Amino acid sequence: MAGDKSFNWLDPFSSIDLDIAGHSDGIKQWAIEHREAIQPLKMFLDGLIQGIERTFQTIPPLVMFAFILLIAWQAAGRRTALYVAFALLVLGLLSPEAWALAMTTLAIVVSAVIIAVIIGLPLGVLAGKSDRFETILRPMLDTMQTIPAFVYLVPVVMLIGIGNVSGVLVTVIFALAPLIRLTSLGIRTVNPSVVEAARAFGATPSQIMFKVELPMATPTIFAGLNQTIMLSLSMVVIASMISVKGLGNEVLRAMGRLDAGKAIVSGLGIVMLAIILDRITQGLSRSGRARGHRHWWQTGPIGVIANLFRRVTSRISTTTREGGNT
Repeated sequence: MAGDKSFNWLDPFSSIDLDIAGHSDGIKQWAIEHREAIQPLKMFLDGLIQGIERTFQTIPPLVMFAFILLIAWQAAGRRTALYVAFALLVLGLLSPEAWALAMTTLAIVVSAVIIAVIIGLPLGVLAGKSDRFETILRPMLDTMQTIPAFVYLVPVVMLIGIGNVSGVLVTVIFALAPLIRLTSLGIRTVNPSVVEAARAFGATPSQIMFKVELPMATPTIFAGLNQTIMLSLSMVVIASMISVKGLGNEVLRAMGRLDAGKAIVSGLGIVMLAIILDRITQGLSRSGRARGHRHWWQTGPIGVIANLFRRVTSRISTTTREGGNT
């Protein structure tokens, strides 16, 4: 034992034992004692995940295909919509079970991203407005980004148990940091002269925040959201170790059985999901200049419908005017 060793000045670390592992093991007892207190949160998250998954599984595949395609077209344009259509087609043709498993994985990722946005966006704004708060938050974010993902599994499982809820919480912890960092960066890089001009014209702090700073920081914030989504997908396989369903669980089972075919199919499904979500979120971060100085509702399927409605209304008004003149 380390306590029986004589102190060696050339190798002091081998003769010092602070018993950090023993003290850290107290987390297990604390988790057992406070497990009941966390049950309301667990029930809420379980309801959220099951609701999203049930919705995705209930929608027929072709309807979901068209819905995601329209979102991609609206967010990123026709070319990106074609990429997304190809990725969705490959995903559906990988295997008969691939689409259902992908919808389960998508539900878990969407649940994790929703929670990450609810937590990360306000924290990022506060960090962007306060140097002191960012100084306090930075070591925590460094720890969250560098500590091995497997370390999260133990305390979360002890506190909540295995299943999708634990997987979502682990994913949120792992993927939250980029959103906070890039939201803070976006707020800090807003041109001070624009803020001063808004303040000079009598804008309130809330108006400056929601009408000046957040709109100007939107591309950076969406870049953070993109990273959060990608990290969430990267946790799919690791989270499957605590009985999280979906494509990641299929990869884990295939690894256990040395089934290379199933592992490749499930892995390709995760890749296709990553391509789809990456292209859509990158499209959301496009600036007005990239859209031809048009608002988002003036492009994509909404823009097509709006233009069609405008033409029909114009023709009706022209016909009515001509009839009145007659």
